[in-house]
Formats: sequence, structure tokens, C-alpha cells
Amino acid sequence: MNKKMNILMFSGDYDKALTALILANTAKEMDIEVTIFFAFWGLLLVRNPNSMSEEDKTAYEKMFANMTPRYLEDLPLSKMNFAGMGKKMLKEMMEDKEAPTLTDFLNGAIEKGIRMQACKLSCEIMGFKQNELLDNVEIVTAEDYLKDALESNIQLFI
Repeated sequence: MNKKMNILMFSGDYDKALTALILANTAKEMDIEVTIFFAFWGLLLVRNPNSMSEEDKTAYEKMFANMTPRYLEDLPLSKMNFAGMGKKMLKEMMEDKEAPTLTDFLNGAIEKGIRMQACKLSCEIMGFKQNELLDNVEIVTAEDYLKDALESNIQLFI
């Protein structure tokens, strides 16, 4: 019997993203089909920092793009960020344990073929275009997400 896991990634926090990607990679290694649906702040995980553009954007969309972290490793912690000090401490602790970074886990998910989907409405509201997302990210509707979630054995909201 094929097993499926569906993750709705709503958070743009480093530690929550790390958790989601650890679970996604582990599930895939267990031969579980995995789909991650990125909505609102979660889109920051799949934004391509080298393809960001201000072309055809509203003033709010331009401001938003410039006010949010450009790179994955720049995402803040959900708790105890302390103007970046908490994040620095966490990353040093991860280095000490030789743990992979958030970027490593995202790259692992891409290499393993984990399905990555971006919420169409979230992209429209936040001003993300398809060419500003990572190559393997597909823009889909909420209905597409729900159909996949209904077929999944495990659904997570992070």
C-alpha cells in the first residue's frame, strides 16, 4: 500500500521550516510520497533569491520583497530570535553536532523528488511570479492542495 504525507508549510520561520524539511526528507527515505504546499510566509522557503524582480509589481509587492529575508538561511527563529542572536546560537549548535543546514535539507528534498507546490492565491497576494520560485515548484490552487491532502495518510500544518 502506497503511503502519502502532505505538509502545508505556512511558516517562514527557520526552526519550523527545518522541522518540515526533516520530516519530508525522512518520509521520502521511508518510501512515503511527500507533497509540500507552501502558502503565505512559507513561500519564502521556495523563493529563488537570484530570480527576484520588481518588474510588474505594485508598490506594496516591491516593499514586501525588500522587507522579507532574501535567502533561506536568513529566516528568523519562531521563538528566542533575540535580534538574530538566538538564531546564531542555534546554527552554532547545529554546526557542533554536524547537522545539515536548512539549505541542505531543502536541496535534499529537491534531489529526492519531493513535490513542492506554491499556493496560487498566496503567490498572487504576495506578488510572487512563477519565475521567482525555485524551478521545481509548481503553482497550484487550494482545491489541488485539498485533493492531495484528502488522499494522504499524514497531513501536517506547520
